[in-house]
Amino acid sequence: MFGQQIYLVISDRSKLGLVATGGTTAPFARCGIVSDQANAGAFSSREELEKMARRRFQRGSVLLRGKRKQKWVGRWREDVINSEGQLVRINRKEVLGTKSDFPTKKLAMRELELRIAPINNVNYRALRSATFAEFAAIWKNNALTQHKPSTQLAVRSQLKKWLVPYFGSCAMREVGGQTVQMFVQRCSLAPKSCRNLVLTLRMMWSSAKAWGYVSHDPFEGLVLPKVARQARFFFTLDEIQRIIAAASGPLKSFYWLAAETGMRAGELCGLRIEDVDLGQCFVNVKQSVWRGKLQTPKTANSIRQFAISQKLASHLRAYLSTWRPNLLNLVFATKNGTPWDQNLVVKRKLHPLLESLGVQRCGLHAFRHTNGSLMDRLNAPMKIRQERFGHAPGSNLLLGVYTHTVEEDDRLVAEQLGEMLCPNVAKLAQEKTFAESEGVVIQ
Repeated sequence: MFGQQIYLVISDRSKLGLVATGGTTAPFARCGIVSDQANAGAFSSREELEKMARRRFQRGSVLLRGKRKQKWVGRWREDVINSEGQLVRINRKEVLGTKSDFPTKKLAMRELELRIAPINNVNYRALRSATFAEFAAIWKNNALTQHKPSTQLAVRSQLKKWLVPYFGSCAMREVGGQTVQMFVQRCSLAPKSCRNLVLTLRMMWSSAKAWGYVSHDPFEGLVLPKVARQARFFFTLDEIQRIIAAASGPLKSFYWLAAETGMRAGELCGLRIEDVDLGQCFVNVKQSVWRGKLQTPKTANSIRQFAISQKLASHLRAYLSTWRPNLLNLVFATKNGTPWDQNLVVKRKLHPLLESLGVQRCGLHAFRHTNGSLMDRLNAPMKIRQERFGHAPGSNLLLGVYTHTVEEDDRLVAEQLGEMLCPNVAKLAQEKTFAESEGVVIQ
């Protein structure tokens, strides 16, 4: 006891004669005299005091509540940042379990220690306080606006119909793994749609972590519904030939391009005159259209260039000879010069055509699947398929070096596709020329 040194800070000289801890008198203690003014100016603000002060360890307390089914309730204090950006300390309580889960108070205290362990951690930092609905509003105005309009529309619908009604009143820090799993369990949507909701929730959680609203991961161990593999519809070779032959005007060019190139519907609607090189038989994909608005293609790999057949190039040359200029210089535009709406093309043009031909009704994406099946039938190299579809390139270095061989294969595939889709184009053109020379009108 006598070997222990005690350091005291005393602001009153009259207290120098006080007895130290354990009955030790002042001579065994080293004392310093600090004036009240010095103490007052030691810390200029509360924030500096909190940075300098040692974080207090807390054990919390537990209470047994209820009569019929008794439950242990844990209570503790926690620092949070409110909506005004101020650091405040709040009292928190949480149900730890029932009396049967934790028969004794000691066991309940152990459970509480696990709950507040992150707060007692030396690396703990105060989190922002907000409900899920409040954070969703902040996230929509700051993060969601950076995505494409199509993504914004889908996510806003998900938040309005599903996520905010379920999680809205919950504090962000209280959304745990069990809460998310219960949401997945109660979701009445198809498995693929349910997975899309969880994907949106993950996007929001990533921003919440970066912005200091949460520090935990509620998706660890999450079990999602399995998506049953469904057969994708595509046209047979006979059906696609009949569709192209029956179409007329700009729709014939539209369907032929869709079948031979596998371009997405939005990419076809956003195709410009300068993107088509009929001399070299190339098409460039540089933009897309969604609900009448121009935007970038789906991914970075979607910006691409690929060959088209000479037959398709000749047909496009004939079509463009009667093409009406528009301000956006689009290959396919309305009378007002605006881009085609793919949904209207399907509803007003494609579906009636398919019904007249006795072909199953479908969307424009069926042309893309048809193109993939035709290239598989031609045994086209995988790299050619990836480049024409705008998918991520393969990691095979050999194919990446011999680009001249790949270009030759690309042109060969384009010519073969053109021959498969319209094998009688040249013959029909010769018959039409001969009939015109003889004065015969061909309907």
